[in-house]
Amino acid sequence: MFLYTETDQNLQACIDACNHCHRTCLQMAMNHCLESGGKHVEADHLRLMMNCAEICQTSLNFMLSGSRFSPKVCGACAEICEACAKSCEQLDGMEECVQACRQCAEHCRKMAA
Repeated sequence: MFLYTETDQNLQACIDACNHCHRTCLQMAMNHCLESGGKHVEADHLRLMMNCAEICQTSLNFMLSGSRFSPKVCGACAEICEACAKSCEQLDGMEECVQACRQCAEHCRKMAA
């Protein structure tokens, strides 16, 4: 029987949060934002959502590969996720994205520490 350590549990939680945030940002950007138009598709907002989705995917890949650079990537991921959450909370219907980004940022900050 394999017992997970707290570090293993934190790693898995961060992997799960990055995966969820990646999917949420990508889906919201390509569906809700494009369909809503207006401020939802302004360049800075849409670019930030795509950046967030990409850094979450990258962070996930680094953690899954056991890279020694994971803490640095997770630090950048936390910063970008927080910026994305702030941008999304200014727009209607983006609550799911705000929540996913904040959760991911929290987990990534722990991994970066």
